Amino acid sequence: MTTTSTPAQSRPAPEVWFLTGSQSLYGPETLDQVAAQSQDIAAQLTASMAEAGLPAELVWKPVLLDAGSIHRQMLEANSAAQCVGVVAWMHTFSPAKMWIAGLDALAKPLLHLHTQHGVDLPWSTIDMDFMNLNQAAHGDREFGFIQSRLGVPRKTVAGHVSNPVVARRIAGWVRAALGRHEVRSLKLARFGDNMRDVAVTEGDKVEAQLRFGVSVNTYGVNDLVAVVDAVADEHVDKLCVEYADTYRVDASLLPGGERHESLRYGARIELGLRTFLGEGGFGAFTTNFEDLGGLRQLPGLAVQRLMADGYGFGGEGDWKTSVLLRTTKVMAQGLPGGTSFMEDYTYHLAPGAEKILGAHMLEVCPTITSQTPSLECHPLGIGGREDPVRLRFTADPGAGLVAGLSDLGDRFRLTVNEVDLVEPDEDLPQLPVACAVWEPRPSLSTSAEAWLMAGAPHHTVLSTAVDVETFSDFAEMVRVEMVTIDADTTPRTFQRELRWNAAYHRLAERL
Repeated sequence: MTTTSTPAQSRPAPEVWFLTGSQSLYGPETLDQVAAQSQDIAAQLTASMAEAGLPAELVWKPVLLDAGSIHRQMLEANSAAQCVGVVAWMHTFSPAKMWIAGLDALAKPLLHLHTQHGVDLPWSTIDMDFMNLNQAAHGDREFGFIQSRLGVPRKTVAGHVSNPVVARRIAGWVRAALGRHEVRSLKLARFGDNMRDVAVTEGDKVEAQLRFGVSVNTYGVNDLVAVVDAVADEHVDKLCVEYADTYRVDASLLPGGERHESLRYGARIELGLRTFLGEGGFGAFTTNFEDLGGLRQLPGLAVQRLMADGYGFGGEGDWKTSVLLRTTKVMAQGLPGGTSFMEDYTYHLAPGAEKILGAHMLEVCPTITSQTPSLECHPLGIGGREDPVRLRFTADPGAGLVAGLSDLGDRFRLTVNEVDLVEPDEDLPQLPVACAVWEPRPSLSTSAEAWLMAGAPHHTVLSTAVDVETFSDFAEMVRVEMVTIDADTTPRTFQRELRWNAAYHRLAERL
């Protein structure tokens, strides 16, 4: 895949700051040990983050001993563009009133790490010097109280950093922090409006910018057309060669084939889109088959390849799904699996073997397959334009999830359903688009009923890379309601959760 115009913006490499709490009461000798052991814990976290493929650096900060230094450190974290979040650990007892001003000022995501330096207790040699030095069990409880007293949003992880489960949970939180960091400055270009008379793709863009930080604005489709038409033929030639080297290209699309011009125009759209998005600093976009202006094809291949490079996308003007897709792409960096724009399209309702066939008109991301996609051209049957080119494949089997973001008027709701992707029961020789087949947990009927009760959207993000806990961490960071449909869900308990959530959010809005 080409990466000539990815949505990565020119900004400092992301950092997570590691803060350690103590107090001057212990004296210089003990505090030197605190600093050394804290640096060792930070080094172990750095190694686990690198192993997890995280594109963020853990930065150790000097041990914090008083209210003034704590407050200054939090203000510095807020103002540092590269800081995406803060991990705090109370190595010894750090009186929590010292943390009030700092925690009240902190505007970056916070993870409270409850750990200690050693895994095992040296039972036969424990003395009071050891007890005074290794007081995390004591100090972190004091820190937990003050966070709860102040109502500080945070994630709490307990256990030694060498434990793979602990390392995985911290890595997931870092991924969520990267997603939050991305969406805070994300720019999204809508080419045209959303599909006429559709409700769920509407939404409050002002509230979205206040809640997430994303800037959503509309551009005339013909502004894009002007850029597409200006693409030089030699660049189209080069991209068509790349297509032939990357995919199984249908013979009709190759040079000399009767549809080669369709491929060339698809390449022209891709190059135009990359130029428009790159020059505007956009990380996400939408299109709409009802508003194509002077475009001869609905963008299909171009959208698929841009998604593979990390761009957010939503069909039919669905900017909320586009925002969620870009955020998920960022959270998924370095992980196996893929992430795509998706839509629950149709059902297989055979008792005991129920499945969902997901697809869209054209725009499914090839990161969800390990196959070599085929590049084909077929009639679309909608939009009234030339037959568009698109990549065709079926998603790999494995565990995954589908997530959707909806605007309920008084709040946004993120709905997540755990699923198991499976092979289709039979080949799909007549289906002219990429697709995925999955069995939702706990069953199709329960998941569908819960999804409908939640008012969740028909456009979703399908990911086999990011897990539910990371989505939950992200939702907590941006203070958005999240509901999960999983193996333990029942319609009755899910409906009760929705009612409790509604009461909570309406009360919280007035606090």
